[in-house]
Amino acid sequence: MLDQRRTTNILLLIIVIPLVFYLLKILSFIFIPLAFSMFIALLFLPLMRWLGRRKVPKTASILIVVLIAALSLKIGIELIQLSSKEILATRSEFIPKAEEKITFLKAYISDSFGIEFSEDKNIIAQFLQNDNLGSTIGFLRTFLTSLLMTIFFAVLWLAESINVHQLLNTTILKQKHTSIKAFMKIEKDLIKFIKVKFLVSALTGLFTGLMCVFFDVSFPIFWGLFAFAINFVQMVGSFIAVISLAIFALVELDPTSTLFFFILAITMVQVVFGAILEPVFMGKSFSINIIAVLVMLMFWGFLWGIPGLIMAIPITVFIKIILEQFPSTKLIASLLSGNETTIDKF
Repeated sequence: MLDQRRTTNILLLIIVIPLVFYLLKILSFIFIPLAFSMFIALLFLPLMRWLGRRKVPKTASILIVVLIAALSLKIGIELIQLSSKEILATRSEFIPKAEEKITFLKAYISDSFGIEFSEDKNIIAQFLQNDNLGSTIGFLRTFLTSLLMTIFFAVLWLAESINVHQLLNTTILKQKHTSIKAFMKIEKDLIKFIKVKFLVSALTGLFTGLMCVFFDVSFPIFWGLFAFAINFVQMVGSFIAVISLAIFALVELDPTSTLFFFILAITMVQVVFGAILEPVFMGKSFSINIIAVLVMLMFWGFLWGIPGLIMAIPITVFIKIILEQFPSTKLIASLLSGNETTIDKF
């Protein structure tokens, strides 16, 4: 009888798990803002508790949090506008210089490898001037919709209309003490991850921009913002930042020792902050097996695209902590953990 029940449970699990992931994919327009909002709410929960101890009404506390988030968003928009002005101000100087270098590279590749290119004139200018208006409007509409849904869900989390502790207690853990313990660990670890990731990303963006200024590479504000944003994509972001900036510098700078030292400098920035300081700040208790990181990045990237790549590690931490609460799944949790390996970028 027990064997039959176990077989039935396994079959049900085999059916349910693919169905759950299928729903996560087709309903990603709901689950992505929901997941983002949960991480944002977790980040502000300590502030909400502090305001609660000061007898501040919950409505006023939520309003304060929303104002802080709005101020942060405004600062981000101002930086983007400043970066755009920087690009537009130097476009007339940069485009001819870049086109000359691209023409030289095309001629070199054509002579060396026999590869023929179409003779399109003013390639970069055409790229910058011919905007696909329909795609841009569609992207902005999707982004604004996701942003509003994220704000709505974040307010629900902060107002405890969606209570994570009660949700865990009623759906998964079924034990009050265990659910409280798991929730406190999830909150502690995810808050630590978000704070450290934001700090490391900010320092990476700052020093990337400073390297651009030092080596006289154009658009330092843009590249600093790009390095900051792409750094939230674990492991992959570092490679994208270095490769993108190296290709840009190859077009702009002459292939001399200056170019070599610039590429070395931006690589060292990524290594120092990503591969050395970040694991130190995270601590050994937050370690995740590097193979698990790669698998989760591929899986959530396939499921949710770029948002999935950004949230892959926090989701993995969430799953690991839940699995640690059950004796039957502790082995899987230990496989996700790395005793000696931490979340690295290189």
